[in-house]
Amino acid sequence: MARIILLQLVTALAAALIAALLGGESAAISSLLGGLSCVVPNALFALGLHVSDHRFRTGTLAPFVFFELVKVSTTIASVVAVFWLYKDLNWLAFLLSFVFVLKSYIFFLSSRSKN
Repeated sequence: MARIILLQLVTALAAALIAALLGGESAAISSLLGGLSCVVPNALFALGLHVSDHRFRTGTLAPFVFFELVKVSTTIASVVAVFWLYKDLNWLAFLLSFVFVLKSYIFFLSSRSKN
């Protein structure tokens, strides 16, 4: 899971760099915030599952469901926070980066299955 989170972070940074080249500072910041709105909740989800697996070893779905709820709540909260706090938000850059980072794990998983 750590590799996927790292891949998503690299993807967020690359998207912000591309947005900076195409749209300037506002687009770059919006893109980075969009990517981080995906990466941070996913990292919390992975960390929570890792800690609960090593600490409790129950084998139930309860930790998965709980940390999925944490992930969704954190994602919604971060998007709302960006909307309210960053006044120069470029929605196109924000949403494209968010979706691109969200789906970047597919490229990682497909490249791993070919090896």
